[in-house]
Amino acid sequence: MATFRAFLRGSNEVPPVMTNASGTAVFREVRLGPPFFGNEQSEEMNGRGWRRRLGLRFRLRLFNIRRVTEAHIHLGRPGQNGPVVATLFGPNREGVTFRNGTITGTLRGRDLEGPLAGSTIARLVREIERGNAYVNVHTRRNPDGEIRGQIHD
Repeated sequence: MATFRAFLRGSNEVPPVMTNASGTAVFREVRLGPPFFGNEQSEEMNGRGWRRRLGLRFRLRLFNIRRVTEAHIHLGRPGQNGPVVATLFGPNREGVTFRNGTITGTLRGRDLEGPLAGSTIARLVREIERGNAYVNVHTRRNPDGEIRGQIHD
C-alpha cells in the first residue's frame, strides 16, 4: 500500500500568501473491511472475485494557523488552482486555531466530490501519482487558502 506526503506552506498558494503557518499531510492507502455489494463504487472485480474497498487514511498536522475553516484535497498541478475532490476538515464558519494540532480520518469512495464524485479512491490515487492533487487549508483570513502543498510519493 502506497504512502503519500504533502508539505504545506503559504508560498505554495496561488497567489502566494505571507504567513507563519505550516503543515504536513500524510496519506496511506488502506483496505477497508469486507466487500460491500450495494452502492459502494470503490469495489472492482478481479480474476478471483471482489477486491476489498480501498480507503485513504490521512493525518493532517497544522502549526501556527488561526481560524481554519476547511481543508481539502483539490485536483491541480503546482501553480494551478483546481476543484475540490475531498474534504479533510470542515466547514467550520468561525474557524479553529491550531498552534500544533492534528486532524485524522479515512477517505472512502463515497467521500469524493466535484469531478471525482461517484468515482473511487483508486482514481484519486492515480491523480496523486500523476502529480495532479494538492492539500489546501482555508482560513477566515484567507478563504481561498492560507497554506498548500502538492501531494507526492
